[in-house]
Amino acid sequence: MTSEESKSRAPRSRGSGTQTIYDRLRQEILSMSLPPGSQLDEVRLSERFGMSRTPVREALLRLSSDGLVTTLPNRNTIVATIDFASLPPYFDALTLMYRVTTRAAASHKDAARMAVIRERQSEFEAAVRAHDAYAMIEANREFHVAIAELGGNPYYTSFFTRLLDEGRRILRLYYSTFDDRLPLQYVEEHEDMINAIEAGDVETADRLAIAHAGQIVRQIQDYVARDMNKALAIDNL
Repeated sequence: MTSEESKSRAPRSRGSGTQTIYDRLRQEILSMSLPPGSQLDEVRLSERFGMSRTPVREALLRLSSDGLVTTLPNRNTIVATIDFASLPPYFDALTLMYRVTTRAAASHKDAARMAVIRERQSEFEAAVRAHDAYAMIEANREFHVAIAELGGNPYYTSFFTRLLDEGRRILRLYYSTFDDRLPLQYVEEHEDMINAIEAGDVETADRLAIAHAGQIVRQIQDYVARDMNKALAIDNL
């Protein structure tokens, strides 16, 4: 047996197995391939990934700490439901971080980081044109994280990244209101933000950030209202 064959047949370390399971499940949860409330059975997941239950359990613990899965009193684990009642304070925090990070970015000059922002914008535009919802979510997240990084405050970047990650499932619902055919208007909004940042126009960057966050919040609020009205109509039948 060659050394390469030995490497290929070597058992995967528990840490790498946990990471593999965690990454895959996290992507499926955030993209809504695994909808809220879906059961996550350790035995079935172990069979699916061809690993013991130990890395599966550890991956589920990590997802639980991320707030993405919930362990019920009967010890069953499910994909965490979306708490729509908690959305108002979430939206307040999200809007604030859009403003803070975009204003900070407009106060800094860094050609290398601006190049990264433009690259992320190109990826977002490509995803929008392809009607690829998951790619849109990922590119949108990376675009705004890049803006936060240009702003230069690691605490802002860390908190905003956490908010963006927590909101990926909400953003998936947002894109679904457009049947995943997001208008190019939202690509143009990103372009306007880039132009304001490059110009060092802090006030315009702030105004654009408020408008950008505002239209997302309104669209999701309308979605939630329609969804609740449908539920009430069914209950009254």
